[in-house]
Amino acid sequence: MLVHFINATLASELVAPITRVEILNPYNEKEHLDDKLSIVDLKAKDEHGRVYQIEIQLLFFSNLPARMLYTWADVYSQQLQSGDKYHELNPTYSIWLLGENAIKHDDQYIHRYKFRDEAGIPLIEHGGIWLFELEKFNAQVIDNEQTRWLRFFKEGKQLNDENNLPDWMNTQEMKQAMNTLCQFS
Repeated sequence: MLVHFINATLASELVAPITRVEILNPYNEKEHLDDKLSIVDLKAKDEHGRVYQIEIQLLFFSNLPARMLYTWADVYSQQLQSGDKYHELNPTYSIWLLGENAIKHDDQYIHRYKFRDEAGIPLIEHGGIWLFELEKFNAQVIDNEQTRWLRFFKEGKQLNDENNLPDWMNTQEMKQAMNTLCQFS
């Protein structure tokens, strides 16, 4: 399910779909005693070394954007150890599913933050932060896997009968996701 979710979420970003991931320790370890410890919901690495951080945040708070950038930078920087070279860094993708809106002045439910200047010229193509504001998401037509997953995250808890699912849930991945949700519930 995780591979399918990442491929669906980052379909326009990934050159080729990933085929496997390794779940990593969600604790971003401190290098020094007085460093801030950060813990993410899920951290994984794919077969190409790209790192993924996935967070579900139901409530928006004023310092959340700083936390988003901090945890992305923490996950990104932990790829290198003393003596490693910067060319060994791999792209890091942070995916945030937000229950409340973060961007108040915009109707778009997807926001992609990458490292570019005002003219759109990239400094480096090393991932970025993807925000999915579920409160704004209202697609009735499911025309790709990304919208299918977003609708699941928005409406899945209201679907309490895993044997009587709507048509848009009629895929192997959605049935498995619903089964998992029912088990946790």
